[in-house]
Amino acid sequence: MAVKFQTVTGMKDILPQESPLWQKVENVLKSTVSSYGYSEIRMPIVESTGLFVRSIGEVTDVVEKEMYTFDDNGDSLSLRPEGTAGCVRACVEHGIIHNQERRMWYTGPMFRHERPQKGRYREFHQFGVEIFGVAQPEMDAEVILLTSRIWKKFGIQDHLVLELNSLGSAQERAAYRDSLVEFLKSHEDVLDEDCRRRMYTNPLRVLDTKNNDIQKLLENAPKLSDCFGEDTRRHFNRLKEILDANGIAYRINERLVRGLDYYNNTVFEWVTDALGSQGTVCGGGRYDGLVEQLGGQPSPAVGFAIGLERFVLLLQTIGYSDVENAVDVFFCAQGDEAVKQSFAISENLRNDIPDLRLMLNCSGGNFKKQFKRADKSGAAYALVLGESELADGIIGIKNLRQESEQINVKISELTNELKKLLGA
Repeated sequence: MAVKFQTVTGMKDILPQESPLWQKVENVLKSTVSSYGYSEIRMPIVESTGLFVRSIGEVTDVVEKEMYTFDDNGDSLSLRPEGTAGCVRACVEHGIIHNQERRMWYTGPMFRHERPQKGRYREFHQFGVEIFGVAQPEMDAEVILLTSRIWKKFGIQDHLVLELNSLGSAQERAAYRDSLVEFLKSHEDVLDEDCRRRMYTNPLRVLDTKNNDIQKLLENAPKLSDCFGEDTRRHFNRLKEILDANGIAYRINERLVRGLDYYNNTVFEWVTDALGSQGTVCGGGRYDGLVEQLGGQPSPAVGFAIGLERFVLLLQTIGYSDVENAVDVFFCAQGDEAVKQSFAISENLRNDIPDLRLMLNCSGGNFKKQFKRADKSGAAYALVLGESELADGIIGIKNLRQESEQINVKISELTNELKKLLGA
C-alpha cells in the first residue's frame, strides 16, 4: 500500500485559490518600497549558527528554543529565524555599507521551531526592509510612513494601531536593567518560572510577559524612560513630531521591547485586535550597534519586517476581496481544425496583448462542458471558435459575468476588440 505523505507539523501549503491574494500582497509591497527608492537583496536561507547567536542574543527564546540547527561536517548551521542578521552579514561581507547609505528590501521564508497556531507557523514568510548609514530620526519616521502607506493601499489602516517606544542607548539600558532587576527581586515570590529565568538573563523581556498578574505588578516598576539622556529624548521627540505632522496616530507602549537583543532607541509594532493573540503584523526599530557587532565598521541602521501569514490572515479576516482572477479569457474551440487554429490565435493574442491571461481549453468536450470550465476559471470572457465560425473567418466573444448576447467579430479584429473590452 502506497504511503500518503502530509505536510510537516508547522508547515503550510499555499494553494492555488490562496496564491492570488499572496501575489497581490507581494506585488504591492514591492512596488511601494521601490517607490521610496529601495533595492532588493537576496540572502541564503542557511547561515552559520553563530551569526544568530551573536546578533539575536544567546538568551533569547529564538536562540534557546526555536532555531533549526544542524551539523554540517563539523560546522553548526541554522535555518534563518529572521532576516536582519543575514542582511547585515551580506553587507559586511561584500563591503557595500561602509561609509555609504543603503536602503534595501528582501522577502522569503524564515524558520522557528515553536508551537504552531493560527497565524504562526514553523515555516513563515517575511517581507523586510533594512536601511544603513542614516542615524537621524527622520529615517525612523520614513519607515513608519512607508508601512502606513501599505496599510492605506489595502484600506486596512483602521484595523491597525501603531505602538511606539524607545529603548535608549546601551548605557541607558544597562542602568535601567539594574533598577529593574532590583524591583523584580523584591517581588520574586510572585513571578512565574519564565519571568524568574528572564530576570537574570534578559530582564527587559519580562516587560513583554503575557501573564496578566505580572503585567499588573509591572505598573509600579521603574520606567526605562527615566534613564534617558538628552540625545535619546531629542531623537524620540523628533520622531514623534514628524509622525504628528503627517497624521500618523500612535500610542506609547513603554513595555514594548521586541524579542531580539540588537535593538536600541526606536522600536515599533503595528498591531491588530482582529487576530486574537497573534496581533503583531509588523515590527521593527533601530539597531545601530549590530553592524560593528558582526565585524563591520560602525554604521547606524533601522528596519522592519512584516509577517506575511498574519498580513494575509488579517485581509482574509476582514473580508478583503480586491484580488484579480488568474484568467481574463478562456478559449473554447470545437472541431479538429478549429482546435488547431485556436493555438495560433492564442499565441498571436499573447504577442499583441502582453499582459493578457488567456487559458486555452485542452480537455476536449462539447461547448457546454467547455463553458462550465470557462466559468470555473473565473475568466471574464470566453472565446468561441467552431468549424462554422472558422469557415466564416469570425470568432465569438461571450461575456461570462453579465447577461448579454454573444458577439461575433472578425478574427483579424479580435485583438483590438479584446483590448477595448479588457481596457488593455
